[in-house]
Amino acid sequence: MKLRTLTAPSTMAIGLALASCGGGGGGGSTTTNPPPPMAAAAVDVTQCLSQTVFEGRSVANLVVPDVLQLDMNQPSGFPNGRTLTDPVIDIELAVLFLDLKSEPATTFATLPLDPTTTGVPEPATFPYLSPATGGAPAPGTGSGFTFRTDPSSAYTRVDRMGMPAVSTALIATASKTAYNDDNPTIDASGKWVPTIKADLTTLTTELIGQFRSLGLKPCATGGTGS
Repeated sequence: MKLRTLTAPSTMAIGLALASCGGGGGGGSTTTNPPPPMAAAAVDVTQCLSQTVFEGRSVANLVVPDVLQLDMNQPSGFPNGRTLTDPVIDIELAVLFLDLKSEPATTFATLPLDPTTTGVPEPATFPYLSPATGGAPAPGTGSGFTFRTDPSSAYTRVDRMGMPAVSTALIATASKTAYNDDNPTIDASGKWVPTIKADLTTLTTELIGQFRSLGLKPCATGGTGS
């Protein structure tokens, strides 16, 4: 994808130009000091969370509760369900940071950063998974699979992956254990909404200027590089 180039002069360039103009007409020698630079407006991610991903689903509805959903009335493919080849993380980051009215959800996925395939074709029949790369798998000793029947209490949740990148990107390290110990029912109560919004604000504050410098339109307002 060819990134757009900003053509408008930056606020810093405008400020320097105004400061170099001096005190105006009359030929006097009086000079005035330029006013101090204005502080950047605080980043507001409200529009990021309220924008629509597809009919009936906002970003907020997508990440809370943390569960992957499938609407059979909508085209399949992440974030409506997930196919094996979907660039899930790239899409999710785009819907979190970019204005979807101006930038497609595939903006990051089309950048030449990651391989688009494994190079091994997927079969057209179940289980639809291509053979493992890097060498043949070790031969098995049994004739089939044995599925464990342990109760859920026997397992420890290490990381939630209902909506990949929510636990990874939107929950700060200090809160990850508590978040991973909770469940989608608790998510739906709104418990983690303030944390998700605060962490998204922190990340956006750091990145919003870079998005704008690349000609990408963020969904958030305020911040630097306006």
